[in-house]
Amino acid sequence: MDPVTLVVGGAIALGGVLIGRMLPRRERRQPQQHQAPEVTAPPAGANPQPICGCGHHIVFHDQRSKLCQAQVVIPGRWTGQGSSDGVYRQCKCQGYRGPIPLDEYYAPDLLNGES
Repeated sequence: MDPVTLVVGGAIALGGVLIGRMLPRRERRQPQQHQAPEVTAPPAGANPQPICGCGHHIVFHDQRSKLCQAQVVIPGRWTGQGSSDGVYRQCKCQGYRGPIPLDEYYAPDLLNGES
């Protein structure tokens, strides 16, 4: 290669880097995906709720088979349908994977109200 070609190629590469550095930063747009509801810590003093990894409460899971009985909306464009309306389908959760709630028992006072 001749030196003129190397200098021109280097100048083009350096110009591209400088232009890229001077342009304002753009945030990358992430494709919209179905995301599970964000699970946050309950406020202090509140009883924690038994929420499964699929985002549904324990009451939506069958007690024997542990399968989720809730309905979820699947957008039409993902199922190959032309309309933008969603389609209701069975939740794909194969079993309850959340915290097991403790049973509540009443214990009578042993001191009969005396301290």
